[in-house]
Amino acid sequence: MAIELHCFGESGNAYKAALPMELAGLDWRPVFVDFFNGATRTEAYRRDINAMGEAPVMVDGDVTLTQSGVIQQYIVEKTGRFGGADAAEAREVLRWQFWDNHKLSGQAGTVRFLMNFVPEEKRPQPVIEFMQARLRSVYDILETHLTGRDWIVGRDVTVADFSCCSYLYYPEPFGFDRADWPGIDRWLGNIQSLDGWKHPYDLMPRGG
Repeated sequence: MAIELHCFGESGNAYKAALPMELAGLDWRPVFVDFFNGATRTEAYRRDINAMGEAPVMVDGDVTLTQSGVIQQYIVEKTGRFGGADAAEAREVLRWQFWDNHKLSGQAGTVRFLMNFVPEEKRPQPVIEFMQARLRSVYDILETHLTGRDWIVGRDVTVADFSCCSYLYYPEPFGFDRADWPGIDRWLGNIQSLDGWKHPYDLMPRGG
């Protein structure tokens, strides 16, 4: 039976789970979550799918997991891929996943949502500008780290890469331009060159 991933294309967090499953060749299918019409806020979703009211949610037989980092770790355990070459690399992968969730995706996802999915008259411009300024320092950290590196950890792609790249392929404006960050741009290109790579909008169904 195929693994089910409750997701929607606009979610970078869902992409963190979908992309490594696709690249690992797992048998999986997306189950569309109608986030923008309130699906995750319904009593049924919180009772039957995820009490936290979030996506993604992965269902593999009797195993149901939420939170993208946990799902990524499950993929590593199931396939033996993308987890780092040894225990030291695995810890470094985890360090970058935590960093991404708190510093990069947590802020980039919020800014992108405020700039593109909130009605224009309700967009809090001072908040957007404040978070964009914080993100510039975050991008600088990643840019510096990628100098002389093909991947975030070690000599091969890991879930650290899939975590940190998750919002950086989206076309909607949120203050990130690949051309401004040559190291990040090269690294994103490395991920795109992986056999089976797909853009989030080609990998998961989009909302209306």
